[in-house]
Amino acid sequence: MTVHALEAARRLAPRLAARAAGHDRDGSFPVDDFADLREAGLFGLMVPRELGGSGATFAEYAAVATELARGNGATALVFNMHASVTGALGAVTEELAEALGVSDEALVARDRLLRAAADGAWYAVAMSERGAGARLSQLSTVYQPVDGGWHVKGSKTFCSGAGHPDGYLVAARSATDQSVVSQFLVPAGDGITVEPTWDALGMRATSSHDLHLDVTVPADRLLGGVEGLALVVAQLMPHWLVASYAAVYVGVARAAIDAAAEHLNARNLAGLPAVRARLGRADAAAAAAELVVAEAARRVDEDPGSVETNRWVWRAKLLAGTTAAEVAASMLEAAGTSATRRGHPLERLYRDARCGSLHPATSDVCADWLGIAALGGDPDRDGAVPRW
Repeated sequence: MTVHALEAARRLAPRLAARAAGHDRDGSFPVDDFADLREAGLFGLMVPRELGGSGATFAEYAAVATELARGNGATALVFNMHASVTGALGAVTEELAEALGVSDEALVARDRLLRAAADGAWYAVAMSERGAGARLSQLSTVYQPVDGGWHVKGSKTFCSGAGHPDGYLVAARSATDQSVVSQFLVPAGDGITVEPTWDALGMRATSSHDLHLDVTVPADRLLGGVEGLALVVAQLMPHWLVASYAAVYVGVARAAIDAAAEHLNARNLAGLPAVRARLGRADAAAAAAELVVAEAARRVDEDPGSVETNRWVWRAKLLAGTTAAEVAASMLEAAGTSATRRGHPLERLYRDARCGSLHPATSDVCADWLGIAALGGDPDRDGAVPRW
């Protein structure tokens, strides 16, 4: 990534922040935010340079996501989904492709999707389902081969940006072998229905509605061209499934501190020692979480998929989610009752921050994973239920 992408995110953040309250109030999708992201070339952030993108590292993505979230966490969260799709696709090296059995034809199809992203296309993720959450092994959406491609049928929930992207990364199980889980990049259009269901506590502007699919896609929309890769990729690249959210919630925590400082200075409350102490503790907590996210990202870039890297990945998600919620709650208390009114930035940020621990993997799942690792077990296999 060039410095340009980070500078663009910093430049856009105040613009996103100015629109955030209205979209939160109405539960509307920030269309203008995504027009700005496209114009700034950020949809190509994770696309390799040879395919027209910025070729950003995971650490560089984390820096951009944090800055965007300081403007609007909901916008950054939806952008995270697109970055996860393009980042995972772009990380499939020739060596990894050979190990996974990915054909040259599948890599050509992959490159077309990445070039489209560099040109301004953006992708959403349709993985979670009612009753299954984000556990890939429990999905009810199924697929089967048909002439010229694949038929995918089922329903998804919590699909951030539903109704707006150019395509959806859809996880589905084989209709003939329930143990086989694959992923498809399904183009937006016929065969996809959005059911408006998102009216939530926080991250209200993500338009994370339900998605119903009954669609046939071309053969080359099976990612990797090989069935059954979804669970394998989840094990090889947990940073995109787990820690990519972390940078967003570090940004939300920072936004809460910024909003509290502005409120306290405007109300002449900055002279109260108790208030200053809350800001000091919040600043230290946010900085600690930011350092853990940065360390996890550094390790992902230098040694992806290793045992120690993955421990940092899970630590980052756990600490970012819990820190954002604790910081936002403390900042709300420091600011006082007036900051709890609808429309106050801290009221919105408090609700947005509370969502960080709930995204998969939830804070409880992260803590359990880390606990098993600390006890010397295999956290991907020794849990009571499948992680994915």
